[in-house]
Amino acid sequence: MSVQATFSATLVDEWVRLGVTDAVVCPGSRSTPLVVPLSQRMRTHVRLDERSAGFFALGLAKVTRRPVVVCVTSGTAGAELHPAVVEAHHARVPLIVCTADRPPELHHTGASQTIEQDQLFAVEARWRADPGVPAAGQEATWRPLAARAVAESMHGADGPGPVHLNLAFREPLTEDPDELPPPADVPTTARGRSVPIATGQPLEGRGIIVVGGPSFGQADPATVCDFAARLGWPVLADPLSRCRVEGTIAAADAIVRTQPTPPDVIVQVGAPWLSKALGEYMAKAAAAGSRIIVVDPWQQRPDPLRVATEFVHAEANAWLPAAADAGAPADPEWLVSWRSMEERAQRALDEMLSNELSEPAVARTLHRFASASDATLVVSASMPIRDLEWYAPALPSPPRVLANRGANGIDGVVSTALGAATAGTPVRTLALLGDLAFLHDVSGLVNLPEVPCTFVVVDNGGGGIFSFLPQANALRPESFETLFATPPTTDLGAVARGFGLPVEEVAKASELEPALAAAPPGPAVVRVRVPSRADNVAVHDAINQAVRRALHP
Repeated sequence: MSVQATFSATLVDEWVRLGVTDAVVCPGSRSTPLVVPLSQRMRTHVRLDERSAGFFALGLAKVTRRPVVVCVTSGTAGAELHPAVVEAHHARVPLIVCTADRPPELHHTGASQTIEQDQLFAVEARWRADPGVPAAGQEATWRPLAARAVAESMHGADGPGPVHLNLAFREPLTEDPDELPPPADVPTTARGRSVPIATGQPLEGRGIIVVGGPSFGQADPATVCDFAARLGWPVLADPLSRCRVEGTIAAADAIVRTQPTPPDVIVQVGAPWLSKALGEYMAKAAAAGSRIIVVDPWQQRPDPLRVATEFVHAEANAWLPAAADAGAPADPEWLVSWRSMEERAQRALDEMLSNELSEPAVARTLHRFASASDATLVVSASMPIRDLEWYAPALPSPPRVLANRGANGIDGVVSTALGAATAGTPVRTLALLGDLAFLHDVSGLVNLPEVPCTFVVVDNGGGGIFSFLPQANALRPESFETLFATPPTTDLGAVARGFGLPVEEVAKASELEPALAAAPPGPAVVRVRVPSRADNVAVHDAINQAVRRALHP
């Protein structure tokens, strides 16, 4: 019998008791004492590449909203998890990151796979522990260690996020556990945290509520819509918020470019939008004397443009009803004017995006298709998430949309989507990503799990977002292409087929929905060949001009 085997089995038993169901592991020797009980008690997913494993766990945790255990061996294996841990930190996704380690006597001796690991995630971890090699007499500390890892990952002072357990093990690594120490009568699941609900100055006048993604707290759609209805305010909802329901303002990016009348009050819930146009509209409103209220449950000040006049440190679902109770409804014509702008803008978008294949049209079509087919939509950073934010319509039942919007990198999208698909709810996952993002995480395709995940890859021959930036005009074309656009010389269709994925080619707008509908139940790729990156810039400009003409004929 082994003390460290008993220690590991106790951690796993307590995690299972607290509702943790999934673990992602990578092959390695030093992690054996923990990997074995994880495989016996949890749904365990084996990934070959630690970097992919981290993002796979991230996708799982985003869907289940429970902590997912990630367990890797010692050495650089833990360092490979860093990009996913950074994303989990900024996006507030609960992960329990377990790095196996060599015992103290092997450190600073030149022993293989031995590095300083306890500080690997010193900035990102909500909490971290390095309990040392398990020893007899410590049994009373094992379950509290496991319980605190769960509590800190879900209810840390800065919101949910990753925790790090650096676990040292000595050889032999394959012994059996002894009887486990008994659990406490009542498991410790969370720390209590008081939340102020005081609304301050009542909400009066013409207002707008801007709802973003969940990185800075998630508001229930029904609560948001009730708040807006009681005050007569329009709702501008990011698709990540699941609040882009019928009656909300989906074409906000295009509308605010026409400079509508600034409101008296703007309430921001959740993460700031990517839309620069909306940010500039809020900044001009603040300069004109508008109140800009940011609901900030974890005191993180999500206000990159520094336009907020007030921060409300409260959970949105608690504060919004209280604020509506204390507020006064706006002039009814205010909401009527916004809904009229939305109706005219959506007609213009339909005219621009219904027939020709373009990147905005792909995002708009995929959002509707995901809703109709009850699919989860995973969207890459860079242009795909922007096109969804700007052009996805408001729907009676919008789909769940997930994106790595914490640090906004394009890395790990393939693995994140596979992790989301593995959660199994709903039945199908669609992933919208560009050619570079697909190739960036190609290691995620190794040993593909047989899950219903369709990758919709927008192939525009490189990094499309750079064509919107000053570099596109400031540099000679050949320098821009080499340094920024980086058109891939690898055939992504051949890459996908090499990993065993079927590939459907789409070259016309009319072919996209049939290709999505006909995709096989397992992993597959729909490659959408869109016009050039320069043409994509022109399409976006034309859309904004069309909306401007619709609002100001």
